[in-house]
Amino acid sequence: MLHLDVLLLIYHFAKFGSGNILEIGPYIGGSTIAAAFGARESGTPKKIISVEAGGRLKHRRIPSRNIFKDLKKNLTRFGVSESVTLINGYSYQETTISAIQQMLGRGEVGLFIFDADDNVRRDLDCYGDLLADCCWLVIDDYFGPCVKAAPRQAQVKELVSDGRLVPFGFYGWSTWVGQWRQK
Repeated sequence: MLHLDVLLLIYHFAKFGSGNILEIGPYIGGSTIAAAFGARESGTPKKIISVEAGGRLKHRRIPSRNIFKDLKKNLTRFGVSESVTLINGYSYQETTISAIQQMLGRGEVGLFIFDADDNVRRDLDCYGDLLADCCWLVIDDYFGPCVKAAPRQAQVKELVSDGRLVPFGFYGWSTWVGQWRQK
């Protein structure tokens, strides 16, 4: 779950940033809704593509028996379902990659949100050519006890060291925010 500070940053980046929005792992849609509200208020048409594998999660505060169904229900409840293209699948599957590449062109993504598994590097390798130079990145679970934190942290540090990512700061409970650099 993303902290309110991070949701406000996503809203801000969607409203004032340029380009489309690509999200991997929205769970039940808090970040998606924040991005859709920001994009709507920007006055500029923006594509929002969100990839969710689905399944169930026994979360202590917000559990879900059917993640994809709950995601769709929340987007409808907040009036943004028509603004978001949902893909039910894994971000690294060839069918998902192909679908996204058909919807987005090189350098068209201005905001990339990642809150899925422990392999953010894999998804940046898959979709990096779609990200604009200076695209905002929001990567959750960068710190903390969850099993995803250590691999994500190592991958982000490596990308920062290579000059591909520029850190902006840490927000909420454990979210890394920064920008992408095209090489």
